[in-house]
Amino acid sequence: MLPGSLRAILDCAAHPADDRQSAIVYCEGNFARIDGKTANGLVRSSERYRILSVIDSTLTGEDAGIALGEAAAGIPIVADLTAALAATDDLPDVLIFGLAPLSGLMSEADRAVVLAAVAAGIGVVSGLHEFLADDPEISAAALASGVSLHDIRRPRPTKHLRMFDGAIDSVDCVRIAVLGTDGAIGKRTTSTLLTQALNDAGIHTVMVGTGQTGLMQGAAYGVALDAIPAQFGVGELEGAVLAAYEGEHPDVIVIEGQGALSHPAYLSSTVVLRASRPQAVIMQHAPARRMLSDYPAVRMPSPLSEIKLIELFGKTTVIGLAINHEDMSEAEVTAAIARYKVELGLPATDALWHDPSALVGMVTAAFPALQARQPLAMA
Repeated sequence: MLPGSLRAILDCAAHPADDRQSAIVYCEGNFARIDGKTANGLVRSSERYRILSVIDSTLTGEDAGIALGEAAAGIPIVADLTAALAATDDLPDVLIFGLAPLSGLMSEADRAVVLAAVAAGIGVVSGLHEFLADDPEISAAALASGVSLHDIRRPRPTKHLRMFDGAIDSVDCVRIAVLGTDGAIGKRTTSTLLTQALNDAGIHTVMVGTGQTGLMQGAAYGVALDAIPAQFGVGELEGAVLAAYEGEHPDVIVIEGQGALSHPAYLSSTVVLRASRPQAVIMQHAPARRMLSDYPAVRMPSPLSEIKLIELFGKTTVIGLAINHEDMSEAEVTAAIARYKVELGLPATDALWHDPSALVGMVTAAFPALQARQPLAMA
């Protein structure tokens, strides 16, 4: 289960005055499932939004944290927008589209909820591939209601996009990418937990987000990689890592991965490795997942095969495994951790069920000089 102290860190410490925008998250039929990963992530942590409720009629009445198999979050799951508005005294600032379907598109039912929110005077935040502001009906409704539409995935104009130029070689700090064996497997969650745990250990760390959910959660640096033309993807991410280094001068930069290097359909992991040139990788794996999440006819790669591919292609080193415990018991997770230590010679942990300090141990074991940055009580 998620340690109570960790939830306090993620949800409170970063914004003691809680001046975040208030938000309802729409995730009909998919909360706590793979296509609900945006909503799942926002419930777990968000520096930008204060989540009031989640809309999913299939889980009405449950607490969102408990539905994720974690500690209670104090965020109710409600049946529809009407119920969400009835549960709060003040009009929410935004409705967040919390679904992340493979198509990146809205259904007609989804569209009706977006239009209802706009009509009620609520702004909408979306990470879809179809942009709300480009939709004549939705944009006209927003203009009439005086609300804003935020398309998180919209890239900068092409004339302003950046080509790779090798500036990453000037980034003089440890760079760690969190990659995985599939999409929607927990790379963003592990990146967030690793970043917080390293900072708690006295190692100044900044996360660079590469997807819409990380940017919604509040990542100060990053790009939505899958929305950028291929020619510019490496340069745009290189620029984001460079900006994080120049803006924060951290000891460590954590780069959120996307997809999987071996995945037959997704190319983003190649961009992450080329753009950030990480000295190390923590790899996310779901031991109980047999087939790829969006391609059920394709078998999952083994951890060993993915490690070999990452290390060869990226000229880097995998320093540990982060386990996604879907469809596993705690005993099975414990057994998997022991098995991978023997089979792969690598430390492994489940950062949601176990203390995230184990992730810190992976990093400091690989980079002993970072231990000197820790307070004496933690070193």
